[in-house]
Amino acid sequence: MKLLLTGNKGFIGQNMYKALLKQGHQLSLFDIADNSDLRPKDLNIAGLDWVIHLGANSSTTETNIQKLMDQNLSWSIELLEECDKHKVNMQFASSASVYGKRNKAQGVFQTTDPCRPANTYAMSKYLFEQYVTAKPSLKIRVQCFRYFNVYGSHEEHKGTQASPYTQFAKQAKETGVIKVFEGSENFLRDFIHVDKLIELQLKYMQSSKTGIFNMGTGTTRSFMDVARDVALLYNAKLEIVAFPEHLKLHYQTYTCAG
Repeated sequence: MKLLLTGNKGFIGQNMYKALLKQGHQLSLFDIADNSDLRPKDLNIAGLDWVIHLGANSSTTETNIQKLMDQNLSWSIELLEECDKHKVNMQFASSASVYGKRNKAQGVFQTTDPCRPANTYAMSKYLFEQYVTAKPSLKIRVQCFRYFNVYGSHEEHKGTQASPYTQFAKQAKETGVIKVFEGSENFLRDFIHVDKLIELQLKYMQSSKTGIFNMGTGTTRSFMDVARDVALLYNAKLEIVAFPEHLKLHYQTYTCAG
């Protein structure tokens, strides 16, 4: 198939690019890091089978709201309109952060559950979802994937936004000590490896489905369990540190895909 992949230089994008090449698809690529001035109308959408839209400002602590809304909402809306105009199906990456803060007692996250985005990044993703679902006249298949906690190769550049697996491994290799937030035994997340996520997402491309889909495993692990496993692997020590004040308001302590 003929595909456009956006965000190919990002963590998931790099892995998606390799998977698509392996499957023999004909690929076009766009990453905002290469040309921040290009808009979707400047891309060659006509004649494609699918657009896989992974490109976004993924910082959950971004303070430039105008920049984030332009890159994650306005740009995505323009891309959707171009896809619909040229009858090109579209997949796009959303996030489990749209659900907001919940605890284990409230149960697993279902796509029909109310959403309460706790930061501007999550709000930008949720607003685009709402734009899509409010357009019943779309002539194309649109598949929205709410990614849970993805980990794997090529996320090292994300720094503090990288998964605990990557951050803990980096600390262990560099210092021999893994710093774990106090209370981490109670922070339960649904971790999914990037290879599994891509495998599932590409299967959806072969279906006639449209709508919003959770991309997780339906199981949880605590940050403490992850830290202990990584510590054992690298023969590192654990150090409990205070939970950062700037994270307390929006921090998700529990995620689990239903």
